[in-house]
Amino acid sequence: MHQFTIGIEEEYQIIDVESRDLISHVSKIIEGGKAVLSENLKHEMHESMIEMETGICQNIQDARTELTNLRRHLINIAHEQGLRVSGGGTHPFSHWSDNSITQGERYVKIVDDMGDVARENLIFGLHVHIGIPNREEGVRIQNVMRYFLPHVYALSTNSPFWIGRNTGFKSYRQEIFVKFPRTGIPSYFNSLAEFDSYVDLLVKTGTIDNAKKIWWDLRVHPFYPTIEFRICDMPLRIDETVCLAAIMQSLVAKIYKLHKQNLSFRSYRRLLLNENKWRASKSGIEAHLIDFGKEESVPYPDLLKELLEFIDDVVDELGCRKEVEYAWKILENGTGADRQLQIFRETGDLTKVVDYMISETEYGITHGEIIS
Repeated sequence: MHQFTIGIEEEYQIIDVESRDLISHVSKIIEGGKAVLSENLKHEMHESMIEMETGICQNIQDARTELTNLRRHLINIAHEQGLRVSGGGTHPFSHWSDNSITQGERYVKIVDDMGDVARENLIFGLHVHIGIPNREEGVRIQNVMRYFLPHVYALSTNSPFWIGRNTGFKSYRQEIFVKFPRTGIPSYFNSLAEFDSYVDLLVKTGTIDNAKKIWWDLRVHPFYPTIEFRICDMPLRIDETVCLAAIMQSLVAKIYKLHKQNLSFRSYRRLLLNENKWRASKSGIEAHLIDFGKEESVPYPDLLKELLEFIDDVVDELGCRKEVEYAWKILENGTGADRQLQIFRETGDLTKVVDYMISETEYGITHGEIIS
């Protein structure tokens, strides 16, 4: 079987200890982490965000071990600098206009090109790369995988608040990001050649300088032999990140397996897939998503059961059954959004929501031993 390697990028919020607001101190953390994390920490567009990325992991257990070690180091460095870090797709009350833009050439250009659309993009995501055999196969997997994006996304919803308001969405992050061009669920491509000619046209016309400026929810990566999932909110607990990555890996492996057996999966128009994405954004795991085959709305838990049955024959080969089945725990406990909203209902205080987000991000990560 092809080795469906895993690479994970998590975008963390940098939080002020006193105010619980975002604080533009990424340089402090990067500086503090030079000795142990220089390869793994990256600047992002806002200085109140830090991206942490794993190397190429052979399986989900390796990914969990590396994520745990990296997160422990990051939390320790933040504490040493008198700061905190947190998961979450948005900060509950911080205002984007109060957050500085990183002064790197790439980010300055994006802001020059897009103005407030870029400045306002103070959102935090989880990106997962799964290794693919080749780019041609990647386009075929991308076409099929589009159907499952809302199902995976619903499990990750973790951004109910925006600049001090309860938005009425479980994931408001996607509603902010949609202002960017070339976002959302990708179109269907008949072949790699068709996909490449689309990218070439955008580059030739000066619309983009390279294919990294295509910010779809899922994309065959322009430079790595991976397919990259970009739809999910940044989770709180490591268990949630690991579960989402395991489901993504299993879906890629299953679709590839079907292709090898010359079996196909029906393709649906992006217009229809967007209806399910909207429902997942609005209601998360409490959504009713459309089953296009049955032409009826179905409660999310029924669709999750179907999804897990669909990938059941590959999870043991990949060794990720336990991690995939954590999805039921998310259903039981609520997503990050559900739990944030619960804290707000109980306290009426968004700083208490941030306290909770920090504690969940640190959950199961003691400030001590590093796993070997």
